[in-house]
Amino acid sequence: MIVLIHGMAGSSATWRYVMPTLAERFTVIAPDLLGHGASEKPRGDYSLGAYASGIRDLLLALGHERATLVGQSLGGGVAMQFAYQFPERCERLVLASSGGLGDEVNVTLRLLALPGAEYVLAVGCNSWIHDFGAKIGDWLAHIGLRPSPTLGQVWQSYGSLVDSEARTAFMHTLRSVVDVTGQRVSAADRLYLAAEVPTMIIWGDHDRIIPVEQGRATHDAIPGSRLEIFEGAGHFTQCDQPERFCEVLTDFMRATAPAATSVSQWRDRLIAHDA
Repeated sequence: MIVLIHGMAGSSATWRYVMPTLAERFTVIAPDLLGHGASEKPRGDYSLGAYASGIRDLLLALGHERATLVGQSLGGGVAMQFAYQFPERCERLVLASSGGLGDEVNVTLRLLALPGAEYVLAVGCNSWIHDFGAKIGDWLAHIGLRPSPTLGQVWQSYGSLVDSEARTAFMHTLRSVVDVTGQRVSAADRLYLAAEVPTMIIWGDHDRIIPVEQGRATHDAIPGSRLEIFEGAGHFTQCDQPERFCEVLTDFMRATAPAATSVSQWRDRLIAHDA
């Protein structure tokens, strides 16, 4: 069982290039997180902990007690939070251009976390601009020019913010993990726990959202982890190089045994580390 967790302002559609191939070998779930895609966008809790609990509830509702968590960007933070809150339910951990592993993040996201940025976003994200951009994209496609998969994914994320409820949910989510100085949430002091779980880190060396150095540092901090750097790929490795993404994920699944960490084992490791 694999759970694919998308990033901020994304949706399950971000996995469209890899889901068919993965589904040939595994049971795959790719939900729209609360406030994203086709999911409800209520006034509520958009923290990593709430998202992790939502994934746990979804798994149980579908009759699955354990899974391999694959998280991209914000989804990586959710996956790590899931492993931390529910270690007995996490079989493996795959972090693709993951948030929560360092301070640095793209300056645009830092600026959007400023007070009042939601009003600027409302002006910039309107249906007229989006529709005009879509027409330009159609015209370019007509003459044989297509944007890169990463650019297409960024544009899709921008388009989702035309909806005011989605925009509000985006701002709540963003401010729960980012402020003007950078990422607010870090798993650095708990990465030693990931040694209990087979972990793979995937990163594009052209990532302009979260630098690849954070992936390399995380690999060094997690004993036994596997690092895959995708040359020429950006923040959305699953879109830029879907064939390789499926290959390394499938190989990782086959080469590793699922973790079987109990709550008591997790507690003992916490106590031993903090002693």
